[in-house]
Amino acid sequence: MSKAVFIDAHGGPENFTLRDQDLPAPAAGELRVRHTAIGLNFIDIYQRKGLYPIAMPAILGSEAAGVVEAVGEGVDAISVGERIAYIGGRGAYADAANIPAVMAAKIPDGVTDDIAAAIFLKGLTTEMLVRQVYVLTKDDSCLIYAAAGGVGVLLTQWAKHIGARVIGVVGGEAKAAIAKENGADDIIIRTKTDSISGDVRALTEGRGVQVVYDSVGAETFETSLDALAMRGHMVTFGNASGPVPAIAPLELSRRGSLTLTRPTLFHYATPDRLPAMAETLFAMVAKGAVKPKISHRFALADIAEAHRLLESGKSTGAIIVKP
Repeated sequence: MSKAVFIDAHGGPENFTLRDQDLPAPAAGELRVRHTAIGLNFIDIYQRKGLYPIAMPAILGSEAAGVVEAVGEGVDAISVGERIAYIGGRGAYADAANIPAVMAAKIPDGVTDDIAAAIFLKGLTTEMLVRQVYVLTKDDSCLIYAAAGGVGVLLTQWAKHIGARVIGVVGGEAKAAIAKENGADDIIIRTKTDSISGDVRALTEGRGVQVVYDSVGAETFETSLDALAMRGHMVTFGNASGPVPAIAPLELSRRGSLTLTRPTLFHYATPDRLPAMAETLFAMVAKGAVKPKISHRFALADIAEAHRLLESGKSTGAIIVKP
């Protein structure tokens, strides 16, 4: 019998319960994976709270790493005993799961399961943001929110590897030091400024940045638009402070012919694209251009505490769960 963390109603982390789950044999096209490490992500919080409504009861969790225990009919590319990482809609908060084989990638030698679980969804998100949603170049400047957080650290590292100028937004001095260590050229501490966009303008001689990567949402949306250069690109990819309000297209024109996009990883990391994205990500890890940091490890039974930490904004780097 397998164990899993269930949630029976939208709400707080107190709704989680650890229970037995009856895991059937993998269906055609599926793998059964014995988890060794599970990644924690903000999408899990959005699903838990109902911002992204899902049917209940549910098992949350969007990524994990582990060892393949069984393969369903039609699965040829991955074999029993191989180490894999995967992303999915949910279901990873368990010691084992059946997952679509097309959403998994083999973990190369030199990358641990913990690192794979910590980086797979966040790293694929980063690859999507700097290579697909907006093709970042060495001639660009970018504004990255939560630059000391799970995605923020990877974004900062990848952007600096490309050669772009990085302005990081963080919540305090300790996080400022982390963002600097990971390559941020300039830091804005949001609790010590009256205007993030004003600071960006001052740092860029009034021009603004070519692209903003905003994971905060409603609280920062307006100032993010104000921080953009003419023909700049606003990438809103998170809702930590709530979903952004509606905006008239004419407002984007008035502010300098801006582009606004709201990408979702699962629309980019589709089965036909995931292998190349994963290969690029793991290559960046192998050559040390992206260096994930695991800041906290929690037991599966302590998933509620892990959620509280992530939601508090006090964590840095990645949080993983060990089943």
